[in-house]
Amino acid sequence: MILAAIDIGSNASRLLIAEVTENEKAQVQFTKLNFLRLPLRLGVDVFQSGKISDEKKQMIKDTMNVYRILMDIYKVEAYRACATSAMRDAANGASIVEAIRKETGIAIEIISGAEEAAIIYETHIADMMDKNGHYLYVDVGGGSTELSMFGEGQIVFKESFNIGTIRLLQQQVSTAQMDYLEWFVKHHTKAYQDITIIGSGGNINKLFSMSKTKEGRPLSLEQLDSFYEQLASLSVEERMRQFGIRRDRADVIVPALRLYTSVIKWAGAKEIFVPKIGLADGLIKLLYQQRKSGIGTSAWT
Repeated sequence: MILAAIDIGSNASRLLIAEVTENEKAQVQFTKLNFLRLPLRLGVDVFQSGKISDEKKQMIKDTMNVYRILMDIYKVEAYRACATSAMRDAANGASIVEAIRKETGIAIEIISGAEEAAIIYETHIADMMDKNGHYLYVDVGGGSTELSMFGEGQIVFKESFNIGTIRLLQQQVSTAQMDYLEWFVKHHTKAYQDITIIGSGGNINKLFSMSKTKEGRPLSLEQLDSFYEQLASLSVEERMRQFGIRRDRADVIVPALRLYTSVIKWAGAKEIFVPKIGLADGLIKLLYQQRKSGIGTSAWT
């Protein structure tokens, strides 16, 4: 079964095409066939003017047409497309979604922060956790940060905050918002000992790659603090040149580091695991479960 997931975020849009197979023991294998990321930067428009500009609207349409061609080539059987923080906040988000559906045939869902956190959890996070452990899952995006706390096999909370890398760059996050995030993390984690932090998002994945850390091992708080000192002291161009970072990553990686390191410290932890997961992975897994159970999904024809 070949499935596709589209994640339209505040900083970039991603298409993941995967083949799902089951062996004789009914074990499910997800094999990535293609992954394409395009830097739409919708949040730059939305968080300043409250809507998506005509230029960005055309970029979204062009992107969806490219995705459609790729899904046709790979003979995708079903897909799910979701838009997050920027599209949620855009006054013209719903009208753009409808225009894209008519022009490209791709039906986009604008999902809430809580839905976003829940979908990401549907990746292998639950499978990798010790039932007796305590885990704080952190996903930092361009427009929002999702936190999910798990203790002794139970969900403690799932919360979304309108604090993201692009909002921070544009100085659209107030001191009160950051103070509330700090209070929330400290208040809701203080009853738990030895919390394991799990992170996702393009920035933390890039930092993990830059660190040369062995897969399965965590990034330490000291490593992140060191990266912050190095990167914050450089211009965007210098970060691109010295670390080989794309321009659309080089500016947001510093505010992302600020958020990740802050949450780790507020939770009383000293490291973060980076299993390379994200919204698109969760969408693929959910889509497979729905197809197998016969629940209606977006067929691709």
